[in-house]
Amino acid sequence: MTDSNGLDPEDRKIVTLARSARARNGVPEGAAVRDETGRTYVAGTVDLPSLRLSALRTAVAMAVASGAKSLEAAAVVTEAEGASDEDRAAVADLGGAGTPVLVAGPDGSVRLTVSAG
Repeated sequence: MTDSNGLDPEDRKIVTLARSARARNGVPEGAAVRDETGRTYVAGTVDLPSLRLSALRTAVAMAVASGAKSLEAAAVVTEAEGASDEDRAAVADLGGAGTPVLVAGPDGSVRLTVSAG
């Protein structure tokens, strides 16, 4: 477990944004990513009959669609034990293999930090 209070303020911010997206939208996961300029992109799980995306892949897609060239960090708030391989791959595609992915529980406490690659 990672002490959420020991997080960099910018990392704590994306965890908070991810948590609020999950709660506000009533979805299984919330996610946020920070690009190379410090801009953040926040998303929840998309579950339509014709389109299913995890919150983290949606946040990465929003960053790409907004012109982000790279990612500094990503966060996902979930009940799952970790970030899926597909989610980590999406983060790595934009941010590189070393991009940290913070995985937090619904209460916002960071349970683990993994590399995207």
